Amino acid sequence: MGFITTKDGTEIFYKDWGSKDAQPIVFHHGWPLSADDWDDQMLFFLHNGYRVIAHDRRGHGRSTQSDTGNEMDTYAADVAELAEALDLKNAVHIGHSTGGGEVAHYVARAKSGRVAKAVLIGAVPPIMVKSAKNPGGLPIEVFDGFRAALVANRAQFYYDVPSGPFYGFNRPGAKVSQGIIDNWWRQGMMGGAKAHYDCTKAFSETDFTDDLEKIDVPVLVMHGDDDQIVPYADSAPLSAKLLRNGTLKTYAGLPHGLCTTHPDIVNADLLAFIKS
Repeated sequence: MGFITTKDGTEIFYKDWGSKDAQPIVFHHGWPLSADDWDDQMLFFLHNGYRVIAHDRRGHGRSTQSDTGNEMDTYAADVAELAEALDLKNAVHIGHSTGGGEVAHYVARAKSGRVAKAVLIGAVPPIMVKSAKNPGGLPIEVFDGFRAALVANRAQFYYDVPSGPFYGFNRPGAKVSQGIIDNWWRQGMMGGAKAHYDCTKAFSETDFTDDLEKIDVPVLVMHGDDDQIVPYADSAPLSAKLLRNGTLKTYAGLPHGLCTTHPDIVNADLLAFIKS
């Protein structure tokens, strides 16, 4: 574990486990979480012989609670600096939710040889917010509601999200885990309120269409069709169509937080894609 300091002085926390000679897998977390959200995947791939790396996005987790740079251009630039500092080559970049947008934005700009493959899981691309160009998107009022709830009572909001739609715990018959809910809250409250507020605009209003069209490495797009955070129909199928070398894998009935609720399914499919 360690930190890099970016060009603007922001400290980015990262974990780096495994042999430095092994193929690296880099995990990009969702909003408002941290590298800890990838514990299941980090341990699984470490035990399968990979070098596993996960960072806390600026303003999240143990990284600097930045009041600037909380947008996709800077997020991608931070990843580029991390890849440079760790000399990552032939890496697989895996992003969940907001992290999927970060992956798309970074991979589209990465130096030759840095990236071998990418995975977008429950990811925000191509664009979440509703507009004339994206009539199937969510109204801006939804994201205004996120910001208002964060300002009004962030601590309560960060219980309400994982207790309900994030993991599908609001569905009839759902097997609710208080530990998972508490861990989501713990990760969220580690980050900065200003950064999380700003990131809402980054994940909801950034248009990743050009990024997706530029990416030429193989990309696996994974999404649960009962995702209540990033609705399936306006995300995964559209991203897969825009990618030059994209594969869509849909999971019937699985929620947004499927990496945590169903790691056995997700990990096996990730491993098969990486080895393919």
